[in-house]
Amino acid sequence: MNASLLALAAIALWGSLAPLGVSLGHVPPFVLTGVSLVIGSVIGLLLSRGRVSAWKVPAATLALGVYGLFGFHFLLFIALRHAPPVQANLVNYLWPLGIVLMAPLFLPGMRLGALHVAAALLGFAGAALAILGGRDSGSGMGGWAWGYLPAMASAFVWASYSLMTRRVPPFPNAAIGLFGLVSGLLSLLCHALLEPSVTLTAHDWQLLAALGLGPLGGAFYLWDAALKRGDARTIGVLSFLTPLLSTLGLLWMRGEWPSASVALAAAMIVGAAVLGSRAKA
Repeated sequence: MNASLLALAAIALWGSLAPLGVSLGHVPPFVLTGVSLVIGSVIGLLLSRGRVSAWKVPAATLALGVYGLFGFHFLLFIALRHAPPVQANLVNYLWPLGIVLMAPLFLPGMRLGALHVAAALLGFAGAALAILGGRDSGSGMGGWAWGYLPAMASAFVWASYSLMTRRVPPFPNAAIGLFGLVSGLLSLLCHALLEPSVTLTAHDWQLLAALGLGPLGGAFYLWDAALKRGDARTIGVLSFLTPLLSTLGLLWMRGEWPSASVALAAAMIVGAAVLGSRAKA
């Protein structure tokens, strides 16, 4: 399958993360993440047809996978606890910009053209407008909060993880299951140390299964396949669709129509994707 289509499939799944997360708002974040990642790891077994040997990767590769999946979510949840959530989420969405702009640093032979930079900046502006325009206008910036630092760090982690998967020895797509399993168990350990216990209902388990098979599971396999086949700069520009889809999903849950700002954000993001696709390698 085409790399851009694989990336768009992952982005579509990530777009469902916010609506599902809102539905599970009563579940502590590390439980939500840990259970979902462990469920998502089962996909790796299916891809390898039950052969656990397909999960065998060098220790450095496993460390990179845990750095990406666990490190990203750990820092993001710390940020959401210590900074205004809307603004922290916006700062976290620097990661597509990071993929585009850091590609030459991590991937030899890649250069940035003017169109790459223009597309990245236009995409980020559209993502910002989608996030801020899709939520209550009453949530102001509120000044500096130290939680913005882990939000920036989470963006760097996902961008660098996405690029560095091209620098390690090739590994099978099914090995993402091992990354998810170890990261999920670490998240559950964080829950035991940092969060109160919780009792999950049957409905909670259904939603957690949807998370594990979708945005916190299946999306990672699609993302890995896309990065292995395509241009990281183009994929990074396409990633700006994530906050737009997330915002539209939340509006749909509330039974609301997109505002003019969200419609403008859509035009900006689509324009950024077109610009990025026309940029020369």
